[in-house]
Amino acid sequence: MIVVYDACVLYPAPMRDTLLRIVIAGYVEARWTDKILDECFGAILKQRPHLSPDALARTRHLMNAVIPDCLVTDYHNSADSIELPDPNDRHVVAAAIKCRAKAIVTMNLRDFPSAALLPFNVKAIHPDQFLREAIENEPELVTKIIRAQAADLQRPPVSTSELLRILESCGLSTSMNRLRELLG
Repeated sequence: MIVVYDACVLYPAPMRDTLLRIVIAGYVEARWTDKILDECFGAILKQRPHLSPDALARTRHLMNAVIPDCLVTDYHNSADSIELPDPNDRHVVAAAIKCRAKAIVTMNLRDFPSAALLPFNVKAIHPDQFLREAIENEPELVTKIIRAQAADLQRPPVSTSELLRILESCGLSTSMNRLRELLG
């Protein structure tokens, strides 16, 4: 299944890390556009101006390098005909149409109403629901991903339970509660 990750789910680093690991593990194929990344990294720099633009550019480059065929291009033609509450979000749907995505993973569900997406056979899904579905479909895979993510965090070290709390604070409460059950 192909999904488009909206800028808002790529903004918090812990959520971005988890969502990218889900892709690397082969659960889904993820796509985004340069415009989505511009929004994401622009928001990060605005909120955290002390961060190095070079470090953020490196993160962006690594994201594009580690996920084959992640960048959607030439999607602008259909954007103007898409009716959404916020016209600035049309590019996300246009990218989803172009790459034949089944879903847009976004925190902003109200910006992507089902009625507007239905003609394009695309749905908007909250990352908490997306991860919950991944957990139900591939519990061993997701628990392995979370354990590896926690183990990789060294500065400062983060335990698996601490990582679950961090991800919960990113708006992933249902999926993190389910992972707590699975991880004991």
